[in-house]
Amino acid sequence: MDRDASSIVVIGASAGGIQALLEVIAELPATFAAPVFVVVHVGTGRSVLPTLLSRGGALPATHATHDERFKPGHIYVAPPDCHMLVREDRIELSHGPRENHSRPAIDPLFRSAARAHGNRVTGVILSGALGDGSTGLMTIKAHGGQAIVQDPDDAIVESMPVSALRLVEADHVLPARGIGRYLASMPVSPPLTAGLKEMDGDDMEDDGAKFIQEDFAEQQNDRRRGQLTMFTCPDCGGTLWQTADGPITGFRCHVGHAWSLESLLGQKSEQLEAALWSSVRLLEERATLSRQTAVRIRSGGVGLGRASRVGDQALVDEQRADAIRELLDVSLHAPVRAVAHGAEN
Repeated sequence: MDRDASSIVVIGASAGGIQALLEVIAELPATFAAPVFVVVHVGTGRSVLPTLLSRGGALPATHATHDERFKPGHIYVAPPDCHMLVREDRIELSHGPRENHSRPAIDPLFRSAARAHGNRVTGVILSGALGDGSTGLMTIKAHGGQAIVQDPDDAIVESMPVSALRLVEADHVLPARGIGRYLASMPVSPPLTAGLKEMDGDDMEDDGAKFIQEDFAEQQNDRRRGQLTMFTCPDCGGTLWQTADGPITGFRCHVGHAWSLESLLGQKSEQLEAALWSSVRLLEERATLSRQTAVRIRSGGVGLGRASRVGDQALVDEQRADAIRELLDVSLHAPVRAVAHGAEN
């Protein structure tokens, strides 16, 4: 029996997972009633995954677009370099921080689906390296949803299925060729008992983010003496402890680098300036490469539209570089102006 439109399926895959994904999709009938959301670690390059899935099965597949309202019987694929989040009736794309060194990542999709759709979510973990998707699958189970994991013996790369099975008591462990048949045979979804609430932008982050912000608030109010801080050592990158030496504030990393409050502030200022100048350099280099690419395209006499788009990107990069240069100019001259102002007074 096909599932009703309020049920959703979320699938995550990585290394070796495309073959498994194609096997799953091939078994879904044209009458399959649930929307299907797919994250594969595709990085930032061009992806033809929707085309492969559309050709490999009965359901249409497309890259998801921001704020798109999803519909049953359709496969939505996370586009390159974007996290895909599922809300109550729409899709949200985010260029937020990488998770498990990936963007798109599986965990954000699974978490958002569980929080918005509760026990109507079925999460599927396929072949892949490391452990992306495991905590997201745990969240799905915690909200009453169902967990399906590809049999590690059937996976080209077993790490993701093995990691998921360590953390989650899966409802089913199946070979890829068989997961689609199971999804198609599942009964109509139960009444919603968890989740199903529309989330605003502030809800995108997990509760863990709230704890992080509380720690930052503690730090800026000077209430972390004798504790790990939010800062890293400028010399080695290790985490700094805030020393508890009476009225004198100091910081020390575990290998012994030590900093006063003033010297650490100065080093962070220098690091920030260096990072901004690196950004200017990278933007200008990319703009130059883009313009060179546009010239090559035009000289070939084909793809003039692409040449125009590449040229537009070069212009955007130059504008961003100019904006950072202006910011640096203001910040570098501010101390000089402050000293001159003091001299006048």
